[in-house]
Amino acid sequence: MKNTMNLFISAFVFCALTTGCMENTLNTPTSFKVKSADVNEHLLYPQTVKSKVVDSYFDEKVADPYRWLEDDLSQETANWVNAQNTVTANYLAQIPYRDSIKKRLSTLWNYEKVSAPFKEGEYTYFYKNDGLQNQFVLYQQKENGKADVFLDPNQFSEDGSTSLSYVSFSKDGSLAAYAISEGGSDWRKIFIIDVETKKQLEAPLENIKFSAISWYKNEGIYYSSYEKPKGSELSAKTDQHRLFYHKLGQVQKDDLVIYGDTPQQKHRYVVGRVTKDDRYLLINGAMSTSGNDLYLKDLTKPNSPLMTLRNNFDADTDLIDSEGDTLYFVTNLNAPNKKVVVVDATSPGSEHWQDLIPETEHVLSISKAGGFFFTEYMVDGISKVYQYDYEGNKVRTLALPGVGNTSSIQGREDDKTLYYSFNNYKTPPTIYSYNPENGLSEVYKKSGSTFNSDAFESKQVFFKSKDGTSVPMIITYKKGVALNGKNPTLLYAYGGFNTSLTPRYRPIDAVWMELGGIYAVANIRGGGEYGKKWHHAGIQFNKQNVFDDFIAAAEYLIAEKYTSSDYLAINGVSNGGLLVGAVMTQRPDLMQVAIPAVGVLDMLRYHKFTSGAGWAYDYGTSEQSKEMFEYLKDYSPLHNVKDGVNYPATMITTADHDDRVVPAHSFKFAAELQAKQGSHDPVLIRIETNAGHGAGIPVAKTIDLYADIYSFILFNMGMTTLEQ
Repeated sequence: MKNTMNLFISAFVFCALTTGCMENTLNTPTSFKVKSADVNEHLLYPQTVKSKVVDSYFDEKVADPYRWLEDDLSQETANWVNAQNTVTANYLAQIPYRDSIKKRLSTLWNYEKVSAPFKEGEYTYFYKNDGLQNQFVLYQQKENGKADVFLDPNQFSEDGSTSLSYVSFSKDGSLAAYAISEGGSDWRKIFIIDVETKKQLEAPLENIKFSAISWYKNEGIYYSSYEKPKGSELSAKTDQHRLFYHKLGQVQKDDLVIYGDTPQQKHRYVVGRVTKDDRYLLINGAMSTSGNDLYLKDLTKPNSPLMTLRNNFDADTDLIDSEGDTLYFVTNLNAPNKKVVVVDATSPGSEHWQDLIPETEHVLSISKAGGFFFTEYMVDGISKVYQYDYEGNKVRTLALPGVGNTSSIQGREDDKTLYYSFNNYKTPPTIYSYNPENGLSEVYKKSGSTFNSDAFESKQVFFKSKDGTSVPMIITYKKGVALNGKNPTLLYAYGGFNTSLTPRYRPIDAVWMELGGIYAVANIRGGGEYGKKWHHAGIQFNKQNVFDDFIAAAEYLIAEKYTSSDYLAINGVSNGGLLVGAVMTQRPDLMQVAIPAVGVLDMLRYHKFTSGAGWAYDYGTSEQSKEMFEYLKDYSPLHNVKDGVNYPATMITTADHDDRVVPAHSFKFAAELQAKQGSHDPVLIRIETNAGHGAGIPVAKTIDLYADIYSFILFNMGMTTLEQ
């Protein structure tokens, strides 16, 4: 199984964990305005110097007074970060129940968590976390033998901030290549080891970014990276991705560039993948986060030319599997909801593709295992899974244990037992074994959680957005909650990059709901819940639809008495941080608290940092046209903070090693809000040190983060204590 760490850890981060059920509830004040007035009125922010930087866009002048905060190498920026963190830490320390929430989060996390097993060569592998370990440990076991530690990323660094981000085994399982991330950075190092002895075979490959690892026989690996940028490696633009072949025993500087070394082959993202029989190399190139071209190289013939399958970016196409000269792809070419096609590798152009599993009215995700394909269709954001053979015949529908989300069923083609997990917003994940021959599922491992799912309910609703579009939302809360408009409610969404939010259990959400809070997730436009049409309805000149959907979700929750503006908090991460920033500046009256996390907040300059230029498919750029510049400026959170407006209590979260959405976005937005806030509601920024955009964040840091977020939200909703 390839990329097993990514598969399991993403399942853990988004859907695993909890134990116990907390009896604490929120002690709602009878008079809302008693809240944290004294603390907020006496809050003093660090002074942020303004510079006289002005940019010209199509003859319009735009000031950027906090441009100096973009320099992550300067001592001035470091001093500002330290000063802001001091103010934030002192504020949070005054919240009386912050330690209680942290303790509860720690308790929920502290039990053994084990992944489904997978086979590579002579060994079976699985991931395990004893409870509060910062990173999952990869174990290795022979049949009926003792399980031994194979890779323990907790030993990679003292503070647990170095994570294991990717593991790839050679075809016979005798060698392994694994990538690590230090401090949460997107830059990686790749180590190659012998699985029997665990001995490192050569010096690590360095400066790897946005790369897969694909083995060719036992001779070497294909990987991708950029030239190391001049200046700051955390913020400097990376633009031309290249595919390399590394032969074992060869020094990295001599690695062969396979693709991307010429202006004609310039792509921002390039990935290479070798078919399971080592016959073909598939090269996938993209200029943005949507659409790719595709090339094929015959590895059985020395110096064979690249054959073109697709040479434009109007569709997303990825290899699923191969059988000799037969290639299987999943694509949205002429199929916005995706379909499976098959083609002969000797004539691989898209004009020769034949439909194998046609497009349906629902969005397709696909995996392979046990000699079958497994198609997962998203029906209003909820999983429906079917099994197909390699002739395109439907074998059966998987009988899932309820309404929710399954992990992908993946494995080797000769595996007789497969595994998947199932969960939803109120149900911790259970791992099931699955027999692909008879379709029977059995519980393989139940969650160690004692979270009482029966005490909570989760319902899907549909609300109308500003233009009349019907949008789904799932609302989860304790049974018996009175719909009186006074329930602290956390509204979350993403709304971009064709990314779908499916029901997934998280311990951090469980704590919120145990406290009596309502958790709502809106499947707004810009995502992929209804295919490309849903995505395109929320990009570029349609981006305002995304914000309108989120506003309508909040208005629905208020109208139906789940909450009111005094008890509503909004949260989003990355592109979702942009969502929160835009909505809180457009409708500051709508919510009491805003938590924009690692957000894209400067829409005029986002494309000038790291890989930001690749997001232009969704956003457009300020240099694209006057119309696009004006559209971006009209909603860019940084450029729409007005002097004297009463903005909600805000805690911006970011990290000093975030080299995907650079922290300068958050720095500048915080400075602007602090300078112009019209009320005593606080504007804080929490800057995590030695952490990145989110991948591989240690458990200890995650617990600290959400203890701070929930404490800040409740304190600014007027919650004085947590009653037992």
